[in-house]
Amino acid sequence: MTGVTGDLTRLSLNQETIKQWSLPELAEGCVKAGVPGVGLWRAPVQEYGVEAAARLIRDAGLTVTSLCRGGFFTAIDPAERAAALADNRAAIDEAATLGTDTLILVSGGLPPGSRDLFAARERIADALAELAPYAAARGVRLAIEPLHPMYASDRCVVSTLAQALDLAERFPAEQVGVVVDTYHLWWDDTVSTQITRAGAGGRLASFQLADWITPLPGGVLLGRGQLGDGSVDFRWFRERVDATGFTGPIEVEIFNPALWARDGAEVLAEVADRYRTLVL
Repeated sequence: MTGVTGDLTRLSLNQETIKQWSLPELAEGCVKAGVPGVGLWRAPVQEYGVEAAARLIRDAGLTVTSLCRGGFFTAIDPAERAAALADNRAAIDEAATLGTDTLILVSGGLPPGSRDLFAARERIADALAELAPYAAARGVRLAIEPLHPMYASDRCVVSTLAQALDLAERFPAEQVGVVVDTYHLWWDDTVSTQITRAGAGGRLASFQLADWITPLPGGVLLGRGQLGDGSVDFRWFRERVDATGFTGPIEVEIFNPALWARDGAEVLAEVADRYRTLVL
């Protein structure tokens, strides 16, 4: 499907968008709404049980489009780095059990006392070199997600799609790809060129949607907006991603307490309506 029929064939609901739902509620709600895909997060999946979650989603006839998150590779301390690598191997195993081929990576910010962005990015490359073959052997691709520059200090020193591709292209495309998330990339005037670059190299692993609304809330992490409430031109992004030949899922990932306080079925119906109106 190329996103022009008005249906929900490619739509995926990220678990955090309706965080108030349990995993069974998520599965039931998506089935009722005709949404075929779900993006999952490790903590609630672990709480439910990874194998049990895999059965639940599979029995519902749904597809797990991604697992979030691995990453946080930038520590300097050897023990911290070893712990991060072990945790990422566990995340890869969880993704494989869930039946998804995409593990989203939030790469990590600057270590305490450091101001060296370039060294931090090299430590990410070092971690990918260790993890990519392990992931590939389990049918999982690592997907580097660039985050908006406001997160560079504490969450992710990879701030642009170009930086993510510079890292990913050191490895085979089937092992390491990139994430195009509108919330993080809408401001970048080079993003069209970089989406084309990602597509040409077979690097597009995940396409995610959330809107940019202002003013940002305190802490900024929970400021993603419902589709249509902010500044992002979603159809523009979808057309450029589709032009690369990407036909994969389009995942709506919104962290917003106002949405979490509402009825989940109402939120999902709104997401689906705005997806049809603004994305397709």
